[in-house]
Amino acid sequence: MTNNQTISSRWSSRLSFILASSAAAVGLGNIWKFPYVMGENGGGAFVLIYLLCILGIGIPIMIAEVIIGRRGRHSPGYAAKSVALESGKSSFWQSAGWLGMLTGYLVLSFYAVIAGWALAYVFKAGQGLFEGASAEQVGNVFTGLLSSPGELMLWHSLIIVATVLVVGNGVKNGLERSVRFLLPAMILLLVGIAIYVGNIGDFSAAITFMFEPDFSKLSVNGVMIALGHSFFTLGLASGVVIMYGAYLPRETSIVQTSLWIAVIDTIVALLAGLAIFPLVFGFGLTPSEGPGLIFTTLPLAFAEMPAGTLLGTVFFVMLVIAAFTSAIAMIESSVAFVAEKFSLSRWPATLVSGLVLWLLGQLTIHSFAGSDWAQLSGEWLGKPINSIFDIIDLLTSSILLPLGGLLLAILAGWVMKREHSENELDSHKPVFDIWLLCVKYIAPVAIIIIFLQLIGFIKL
Repeated sequence: MTNNQTISSRWSSRLSFILASSAAAVGLGNIWKFPYVMGENGGGAFVLIYLLCILGIGIPIMIAEVIIGRRGRHSPGYAAKSVALESGKSSFWQSAGWLGMLTGYLVLSFYAVIAGWALAYVFKAGQGLFEGASAEQVGNVFTGLLSSPGELMLWHSLIIVATVLVVGNGVKNGLERSVRFLLPAMILLLVGIAIYVGNIGDFSAAITFMFEPDFSKLSVNGVMIALGHSFFTLGLASGVVIMYGAYLPRETSIVQTSLWIAVIDTIVALLAGLAIFPLVFGFGLTPSEGPGLIFTTLPLAFAEMPAGTLLGTVFFVMLVIAAFTSAIAMIESSVAFVAEKFSLSRWPATLVSGLVLWLLGQLTIHSFAGSDWAQLSGEWLGKPINSIFDIIDLLTSSILLPLGGLLLAILAGWVMKREHSENELDSHKPVFDIWLLCVKYIAPVAIIIIFLQLIGFIKL
């Protein structure tokens, strides 16, 4: 396949696209990050702002990316170039697609390592390591994992191998077949956990915390975090949505499918809160614990509750599934690019992409493990830099993701001819006009504010 040939693979149905895209969006951001950022920023008030941002920014940008993908029928960079040239504009706009693909690949380089943590915890919980454990013992389990590069490499390698095996089988036999099973299984596990912990934990306190807005607890910075998280949680500006859009059949409604994906993603994020906060409040833990909520705080609850070993094991199985479905999505655009660029078939392209990803993962592994060569000291964008991982994390979250999102919004809203995007959306004029308003004005302004705040140019 050369970059002059459009991609011929297609999802077999609208449901397949919705499941695959939802599975891509539903990941560690929903189950690991969303509960703790909600906990740090006032609960219900944060949720309300987050939902408004999903409507005004997340969904319009997602629609824009699907339009670019389906119109271009290429991997992200070539798709962006195709729609720009079709509208008589510069091929420079391919940089928006390439930037997204690079960003998703860099995110996946550390995302796969964190997915490996979850996989390790499946076995640690299953062995009963948290049963009756003290806070110090639970902390030692996590510290022991992070300080062992060999163990981290093992779990990381297993995630990469599994990802390669699925993606190498192609769109229908690999991606489709896996998400048709994995996404429903993950949601069922999450619902089951939420029901169980609702009975043994403090469900009413969790409901109050999550759904009764108290704006006195929400700072301006919390609003910015909600704005940023609504953008990032859908997997935007990471190459995923454009790539999946390239496989979307022409007769499928972009607006309807994008709305379904956003609804599923949001429901899972809220379910994650209902699966976690009853335990937090019922066992006297702290909702604003931060990133350690999943790996150091929740195991304390598992240690004390009835059937804690079983619940802990099931919880981390669910977390692995969520992480894995996002991993296979994030690697897909790089696989398609390698296949296009170097005229390779599916399996060689997947193996090359997987090997490079495994190598990049070593930077994160050795950053956490404390290897001397991966440690740094200093400050960047007003934030401390202690390792190579900190640079990758800050580069992707604070610069590449918002910059990529801004370029894609401008490409869809200002560069593409109106008749081309109207033809792709094929929806009622009021719907198209609302989308165009959001993608031309609301989303770019919001992204610029996020970007300036993240790099420390403005203080809120």
